[in-house]
Amino acid sequence: MDIFSLFTLCGGLAFFLYGMNTMSKSLEKMAGGKLERLLKRMTSNPMKGLLLGAGITIAIQSSSAVTVMMVGLVNSGVMDLGQTIGVIMGSNIGTTLTAWILSLTGLESENFFLNLLKPENFSPLFALAGIMLIMGSKKQRRRDVGRILIGFAILMYGMDLMKESVSPLANMPEFSNILTAFTNPLLGVLVGAVFTGVIQSSAASVGILQALALTGSITYGMAIPIIMGQNIGTCVTALISSIGVSQGAKRVSVIHIFFNVIGTTVGLILFYGGSLLFHFPFLEGTIDAVGIALCHTIFNVGTTALLLPFSRQLEQLARGTVREKAKPKTAFLDPLLMRTPGAAVSECVSMTNRMGALAQENLLCSLQQLTDYDTGREEKIQQGEDKLDLFEDRLGNYLVQISQHGLSMNDIHTVSRLLHAISDFERIGDHAKNIQDSARELQEKELQFSEAAKAELNVLMAALEATLKVTVDSFQADDPLAARAVEPLEETIDQLIAEIRVRHIRRLQSGECTIQLGFVLNDLLTNLERVSDHCSNIAVSVIEERAEGTERHAYLHDMKAASEFAANFQKELEKYRLP
Repeated sequence: MDIFSLFTLCGGLAFFLYGMNTMSKSLEKMAGGKLERLLKRMTSNPMKGLLLGAGITIAIQSSSAVTVMMVGLVNSGVMDLGQTIGVIMGSNIGTTLTAWILSLTGLESENFFLNLLKPENFSPLFALAGIMLIMGSKKQRRRDVGRILIGFAILMYGMDLMKESVSPLANMPEFSNILTAFTNPLLGVLVGAVFTGVIQSSAASVGILQALALTGSITYGMAIPIIMGQNIGTCVTALISSIGVSQGAKRVSVIHIFFNVIGTTVGLILFYGGSLLFHFPFLEGTIDAVGIALCHTIFNVGTTALLLPFSRQLEQLARGTVREKAKPKTAFLDPLLMRTPGAAVSECVSMTNRMGALAQENLLCSLQQLTDYDTGREEKIQQGEDKLDLFEDRLGNYLVQISQHGLSMNDIHTVSRLLHAISDFERIGDHAKNIQDSARELQEKELQFSEAAKAELNVLMAALEATLKVTVDSFQADDPLAARAVEPLEETIDQLIAEIRVRHIRRLQSGECTIQLGFVLNDLLTNLERVSDHCSNIAVSVIEERAEGTERHAYLHDMKAASEFAANFQKELEKYRLP
């Protein structure tokens, strides 16, 4: 083996890591925020979390990405520490699939179909199919599938390069002499941990070990400690991601470390203790790629089976290791989540839903001030307005940053809907504050509307409350069919306001109302009309997300021209008739 073989090994490792990264990123992109929503719903007990963690890791081919996602979700206050334990254990099982795929490279047979199972034989077909999908398809989802296939082909090409670069080692006595040092289990664990920690990919380190095994120089006694050490090395990614996060999020990394360190310690004691008693004969036998995959799976599954019943004790150990220094603070949309853009988008949806509910609550409180003024409610409205401003600022910046990452088409549409909505929700909060100011003016100047004006405002406010409820509900459910009910209500409110203005002028002319009350009423009507306009904007953004090519003004024009709209509009007019 010469210097050029070393260059080939490094190049093969680079191709492997790039292919793995491309494949996992494209798989995450296709999954969107579904993974994050599943994690929040299905981690009620460690067993569910275990199965989910294994499934997600198999789906996105990256246990590190799952662990980093856990750190981000705990740091954002979305998940509790206890919910992450099963997921972390499951991700260690899910990551074993890569080793089994790589083990197929060692298949030797004259049979055509068995040869076709070898990745180096079918991966060129994957590459061809992938490039055809990327270049020939207009749909983003198909192009993402193409990138997954290309990533897999590059990964396998990298594996093939590594295998070829180390094949000359089989005939080098110097290499055999070096390997004798690995008969020391502790050295094997150390080498496996350090190498995996440096490249931050247990899959790549397992792949290199499998390539070395194909030389016929690696024994079970050498390979098993290295495999155990590789699990410790993969904790480096979680450790790096825990820098600068909350104490709770740091505990996720601590649990990951304890899980692998305890598993390795117990595994070494049991395995080598048993070997001293029973003298396992296979330790001196050479190991192949399939044997490495098998040992990797047995160790990870065995460690999980051993420690899963002690999930609560692991959590207590992590809490004891990382103690709370102050009252825990959760991050508002943790930047760590951007490493899994789909999860970040899903979390933005949750935060925007909270923003919508807050805007609705603020407006209802301000309307209540008109009939039952309370200074405590005024303070609550101001606090709500401050929160809405914060939501718009943080969410807006975060969504813009997410847009610069690789997103699926569904996520791109969702980000567009959210960017439209946060501005409208914030403006609804502003109008709620304006209505509160009008209510305070009425209170301080001891002004009262006439009974006729009060009755008209009550009808208008009832219509607005209904509009706002349908808007927020349809937005939170992302239901375009429900969102279509907003526009007839918005038109009804416009009609009611126009009629109230006409009636007010009549009362002004007959002396039933004063100019001063007229100014307050006009401000109120303007703010209520603006709120209904923002409701219309939000509803259209929900419809636009699902209907590609829908243009806002064209949609509104077409909808108002439809007979169904006229019927619904008439129905709402009948329901909210002025007295």
